[in-house]
Amino acid sequence: MGEFRMPQLGADMAAGTLAEWLRKPGDPVKRGDIVAVVETDKGAIEVEIFEDGVMDKLLVEPGAKVPVGTVLALVRRAGEVPEATAAGSQPMPQKPPPVAAAKPLPERKPAAVAAKPPLVGPGERLRISPAAARLAAESGVDVRKLRGTGPGGAIRIDDVAVATGAPSAPIAEPPSEHEPSSPAAAMRRAIAAAMSRSNRDIPHYHLAHPVDFSPALEWLARANERRPVTGRLLYGVLLMKAVALALRDYPDFNGFWRDGRFEPAGGIHVGSAISLRGGGLVAPAVHDADGRSLDDLMEAVRDLVKRARAMRLRSSELADSTITVTSLGDQGVDAVFGVIYPPQVALVGFGTPAERPWAEGGTVMARRVIHTSLAADHRASDGHRGALFLARIAQLLQEPEAL
Repeated sequence: MGEFRMPQLGADMAAGTLAEWLRKPGDPVKRGDIVAVVETDKGAIEVEIFEDGVMDKLLVEPGAKVPVGTVLALVRRAGEVPEATAAGSQPMPQKPPPVAAAKPLPERKPAAVAAKPPLVGPGERLRISPAAARLAAESGVDVRKLRGTGPGGAIRIDDVAVATGAPSAPIAEPPSEHEPSSPAAAMRRAIAAAMSRSNRDIPHYHLAHPVDFSPALEWLARANERRPVTGRLLYGVLLMKAVALALRDYPDFNGFWRDGRFEPAGGIHVGSAISLRGGGLVAPAVHDADGRSLDDLMEAVRDLVKRARAMRLRSSELADSTITVTSLGDQGVDAVFGVIYPPQVALVGFGTPAERPWAEGGTVMARRVIHTSLAADHRASDGHRGALFLARIAQLLQEPEAL
């Protein structure tokens, strides 16, 4: 019998709140299916399952906050019998002992999923999940006008998200980051905790390198002439692809520091730093970025930005990043000197491409220059390797047609 546990969705996440179940006992599931929504300081996260089977038993009820690693449900694998009738080769008693740190799930009633009272009119009984209620409150969506697609007509987070994207949906003012109980304040506290841990535990070293970005921008302008407006590439995907390809040659920057040693990653999953409208940021992963085309990368990044700002990210996207790339180019800064997100061992930053004097071949000319930077963990690499890594990124950006 497999176990579905509360995942760790951040370096300093100790517990999460189960917002809603998207599968019920008896439902077949396969690897990658979204089976639950978990609320953290970074919002409501869609949690995937990582094995095939059948949902056998739900052990935690929506609304419960439980530690990371808590068993949330049992998953019956192929050939196994329901947990209620067998355990190994011995018959189970009529009342099996409860799973440690978990609470059996009672029959779901409207009261168990009822959300914030202000969203329910006088005399009404509205069925809505906590995650959906939070998104509705933050987006200004009147949930009384929605048709729920959950069990018994309950409103789920997907129903609210669809309404949020509609042109007629009113947009609420983002919560003040100065409000102690606001989601933005909670996210900033979570970020501060992770960065404090990073600065305390990781021996950082920082390097910076200017790159002539003119060849890449000129190639990009020519490539976009052949594309419709909605299909045009942004230069950020060139930066991401260059980093991903450079990691093939310098894998010591692609992985994690765990249990006193470097653990190389099995794939190149580049975390893209995304700022959120209400404050704070997330860095979900673009999986296998080195093997994707630029158009595929562009589509993946657009999708991540859209879902991140609608608080509809998946657990694997938050947990799988093997390195982080951050760009503040649209903010006008020259260079970014970041802080590594543990347990990763490196972060690459990019500043604003700007026209600057550039000396080459005995002459000085005006070129579009971008500053690249590297924050790396001295336990996993050294400055010599870091310099070679940045030089490889620069070389790739000089050959954009090969990206």
